[in-house]
Amino acid sequence: MAFKPLHDRVLVRRIEGEEKTKGGLIIPDTAKEKPAEGEIIAVGEGARKDSGELIAPSVKAGDRILFGKWSGTEVTLDGKELLIMKESDILGIIA
Repeated sequence: MAFKPLHDRVLVRRIEGEEKTKGGLIIPDTAKEKPAEGEIIAVGEGARKDSGELIAPSVKAGDRILFGKWSGTEVTLDGKELLIMKESDILGIIA
């Protein structure tokens, strides 16, 4: 894939949630919520301060992250559903 996010944006692939509840009930597709967990595919170079100095991103490609429910813009690249979001939309990195 030939896509590089600009500035402080990241490209994220959603990680699908569980098909069953803890009690063993199967969740139908119509009742599933979009997962708020993903894997970073690509990262921009970072934001810039008013002075022009570059602020390096805190995340890198391959990191598993949590993000807000309504974060990002959905795009389709090479037939894959992905999200483009600002680094500030990321809530945290899953260790």
